[in-house]
Amino acid sequence: MVNVYKQISGNKRRSAIIIFLFVAFIIGTVYLIAQSYNSPELIPLAIIFSSGSALVGYFAGDQIALKLNGAKPATRKEYFDFYTVTENLALAASVPPPRIFVIDSAALNAFATGRDPTHASICATTGLLSKLNRAELEGVIAHELSHIKNFDTRLMTLVSILIGTLSILTNLSTRRHFLNSDNDRKDSGILIIIGFILIIFAPIIAQLIQLAISRRREYFADAGAVMITRQPSGLIGALKKLAADQNTLETASTATASLYICNPFKGNKLASLFSTHPPISDRITTLEKML
Repeated sequence: MVNVYKQISGNKRRSAIIIFLFVAFIIGTVYLIAQSYNSPELIPLAIIFSSGSALVGYFAGDQIALKLNGAKPATRKEYFDFYTVTENLALAASVPPPRIFVIDSAALNAFATGRDPTHASICATTGLLSKLNRAELEGVIAHELSHIKNFDTRLMTLVSILIGTLSILTNLSTRRHFLNSDNDRKDSGILIIIGFILIIFAPIIAQLIQLAISRRREYFADAGAVMITRQPSGLIGALKKLAADQNTLETASTATASLYICNPFKGNKLASLFSTHPPISDRITTLEKML
């Protein structure tokens, strides 16, 4: 198992590298599209928009993720088990208690977000809170606390925000292309083809980057949950229930799907093609080896 302190340090470095690479990728992509369709005004827009998105993603990415997913603050009175389990496990994990939120949905799922343990939040669906027993809920919360402690939340929130930014910019480029008159476009058919290819494949490349980063983090977080709870059976039971649940989380989007403990698009085969999560069966098998 990777040393937890090395993992934290590595995630901090990856956060900085990803910000730089994604901003460079966005600017480079939009530059080529702008050259292809004779739209130079897109270049400063890309620089301002991508740099601004990186800053917004760092400082307010957690709030954006919570609002995009329709999360509402959870009260201690209404969600006592959720509240107390989170407090107790945060103490065991040696992190500040995160704020807790709920999503009104029958789907079983949860996610954590925030740039560091001091500015972290955990969100669970009402379906998960009603169908898991306390030991299973502890496994899920410990998994999310592991993401928080290891700074996975910063890494994945930044990736989610920047992928959304790229999607917006490529959409703007597409609209600019079709709004241009034929006389405004460059004569080079090759450049037009390059621009068209980038508009199609740049978001796919970004999604593949997100997928590669996210899958490994899930295995680490499962192992971290076992370290916090001292037993894997709770998380195993929770994952089995999550695997059996066929409800689709309507508020989830492809930009924020990587934040969840399991794929939120179970009922949507098209969206599941780019799942950022390893198969639950593989995760359960790995955890069962720890029994």
